[in-house]
Amino acid sequence: MVILSKLADYGVIVATHMAVFPDRQMTAAAVAEATQLPQATVAKLLKAMAHAGLVTATRGAAGGYRLARGAKSISVAEVVAAIDGDIGLTQCSVHVDECARTTYCPTRPHWTAINRAVGQALAAVSLDAMITPAVFAPRAARTATPEADGPRYSA
Repeated sequence: MVILSKLADYGVIVATHMAVFPDRQMTAAAVAEATQLPQATVAKLLKAMAHAGLVTATRGAAGGYRLARGAKSISVAEVVAAIDGDIGLTQCSVHVDECARTTYCPTRPHWTAINRAVGQALAAVSLDAMITPAVFAPRAARTATPEADGPRYSA
């Protein structure tokens, strides 16, 4: 099983929340409340995303954070990289010097291609796509049907 770090997962949640309100400047406290994540964690994530140029920060009483670019031009891969660094499924594929088997490992050359494929898959998904509920839903779930549990989305 391949799992993103909890911080990267939370970073995508924070960035996606900000994508819903692109013109709104938000404090870390407001984002934390809206996403139900710890405020210290949200502040850490926003700082990392600001350092990566994904959000802009404004100081002062009316300060806060907002996306630096439109949600269509920020990918999930960028958010993950801002939090976790380079995308790599194995420790040796990111930190080559830390692996004693580098010179003779038969699988090592293939991890570069696998990492690139995963990175491309994450890069193909924008924050805008993350706020569109029907994008990843199975086709049957996207057909318009009046139901008591809420609206359905048509393809």
